[in-house]
Amino acid sequence: MIRRALLFALFLLALGGFMLHYKIHPFMVADNGTAHFSGTFFLANIFPLVDVVLVTVLFLFRKTAVYGYLLNGLIVIFGTILMAHFSIAGLMTDPIPPSQWIMNSLLPDIGIAWADFFVGKALYDFYSGRN
Repeated sequence: MIRRALLFALFLLALGGFMLHYKIHPFMVADNGTAHFSGTFFLANIFPLVDVVLVTVLFLFRKTAVYGYLLNGLIVIFGTILMAHFSIAGLMTDPIPPSQWIMNSLLPDIGIAWADFFVGKALYDFYSGRN
């Protein structure tokens, strides 16, 4: 029962992150009734898509959970670095008062990514017998 709840939480966090990312970077855009594909925005959605599909599938089985844990950690680390970079670059280009730096940055999104990582860690610890 705990394993299912952790798997569901992992999936929902990844899906929420993907949906948020797609909202910001939609790779299928309707223009005058025609759908256009944006390769650049699609590449920006690769990590969240891999998190939703591949990481969740890897965590379904005890034998592959270690690979899910590793891939989940790599995605979170890369995502943190990229989001922090774009937050700092955005603060440099748009001068805003320091009191609004946190809410205008991607720090809340980074927090969601790390929550996803720690749910994956709890699931990996559950599989490996470490409580």
